[in-house]
Amino acid sequence: MDPQAFIRLSIGYLGLRAKSSTHTLTPPCVCEIRLRGFPIQKMQIPIIPSSETNPDYHSIASSFYLQESDLKSLLTPKCFYASTACLEIAIFSGRKSTHCGVGVKRQQIGTFKLDVSPEWCEGKSIVLFEGWSGISKNRGQTGIGVDFHLRVKLEPDPRYVFRFEDETKLSPQIVQLQGSTKQPIFSCKFSGDRGSEGDPLISTFRSNSSNGSHTDAERRERKGWKVKIHDLSGSAIAAAFITTPFVPSTGCDWVSKSNPGAWLIVHPDPYRPHSWQPWGKLEAWRQRSGTAREDSIFLRFHLLSDGNKELLMSEVSINAEKGGEFLIDTDRPAEEGAEAPVGSTEVVGFVMSFRMRGGGKCSEPVVQLAVKHVTCVEDAAIFMALAAAVDLSVEACRPFRRGVRKGNRHCW
Repeated sequence: MDPQAFIRLSIGYLGLRAKSSTHTLTPPCVCEIRLRGFPIQKMQIPIIPSSETNPDYHSIASSFYLQESDLKSLLTPKCFYASTACLEIAIFSGRKSTHCGVGVKRQQIGTFKLDVSPEWCEGKSIVLFEGWSGISKNRGQTGIGVDFHLRVKLEPDPRYVFRFEDETKLSPQIVQLQGSTKQPIFSCKFSGDRGSEGDPLISTFRSNSSNGSHTDAERRERKGWKVKIHDLSGSAIAAAFITTPFVPSTGCDWVSKSNPGAWLIVHPDPYRPHSWQPWGKLEAWRQRSGTAREDSIFLRFHLLSDGNKELLMSEVSINAEKGGEFLIDTDRPAEEGAEAPVGSTEVVGFVMSFRMRGGGKCSEPVVQLAVKHVTCVEDAAIFMALAAAVDLSVEACRPFRRGVRKGNRHCW
């Protein structure tokens, strides 16, 4: 398998300090990190109390992942933009508030800028900036009163890129992308037949959480779904299947956080023929908003270590209508209201991204895998099984379209 070239731009070691006792910083201090063509990333900056205290030299606040096309775009002058693109970090202090019904903005105390240059395209690991910098609101001014500490680093981050050639439910072929060429590498076999629960794969790991009777409620659940990933010889080398059915919570017509559906991701046991070994667990639920277009699908993935100990690797949300990206990246800050990844000594940094469309739209999902976490074809296959489970979870979390009893319209 041949990887594609990616560059990781990381910003870390953040800290703010006042140059003198006459200048004070009002917490919280936050920054907006901007790079043309990418979403703005926001995070909090620690205040360093004195010159004798150092920032955290192990923290990565933000990362951007750039392909060759992204670098070319950043280096090409654009209409209505400055001739040179730059990494821009705007720094604010204080909280947003209101006074007499009028919104009061946070105070912007300065901006740090770093131009994009041709050396970004050299594919080498390089520290672009590290240390303290005086900041000001306007470029070219000397920093007045406040110093900002950071490190900006570029490093190669090659990835394998795969694409499902059709919707997951249609059992598509999976190809590896390399430039304009594509190479078949896996096939995906989906089954939604409840009769398949006699399959040893499912019966071995059957969940005890579903013990409902054969009533109308039984027909209002999504279970028995499974996906197997086959290599080119036709051998099954990874799989995912529902262990906890996707069912509406009491008084609701959707799968809620209090009772999420769950998948088990497995691979063949090397010591026992025709047996499977747990690798990971994926949970999914729907978070309702004012309208269905604003609903979110939450996805939580745990890696199962020896003894089935669960390590949280990712908890993300995607828009149920527009779709989004499932991401495993231990350096990426957790979303608001989500748990931060725990990770492990073996799994650090970017691992996987999986971009899909929502709202029942026809989708050909694309998966990116960090080369450093893939040592063989079987490693890639297990991530394809996880990606298939993520894609199918969006479908499994669709509302069940049943009226909710009056007086009980909320699920948690």
